[in-house]
Amino acid sequence: MNVQLRPFDFAQALAKAGIAPTSPANGAAGGTSGTGATSGSSFGTAMADALKNVSDAQNQASDMSRAVQLDDPNVSLESTMVAIQKAQIGFQAAIQVRNRLVSAYSDIMNMQV
Repeated sequence: MNVQLRPFDFAQALAKAGIAPTSPANGAAGGTSGTGATSGSSFGTAMADALKNVSDAQNQASDMSRAVQLDDPNVSLESTMVAIQKAQIGFQAAIQVRNRLVSAYSDIMNMQV
């Protein structure tokens, strides 16, 4: 079974699309009373971090897959399959978040003013 995964950098894709995370306006930290969020964090940075984690998981799975194909004794087939599944689950979650964001944006744009 020849599995070829192509690495994809979500953070780079976000930057190309112009959706790169930005700091809060005028350097003001948002009110974070008791939510556990760090001051100055935003949805954009959280989303970019999550997408970077998905990208890292895909890159790791790709590297492990390549190592298994080259008969590297340090990489087991089982751990490679687990890494591939983790990457696929993370990617599907990212797709679902994107779909929800697009749907919410569409709903807002269709609201009567």
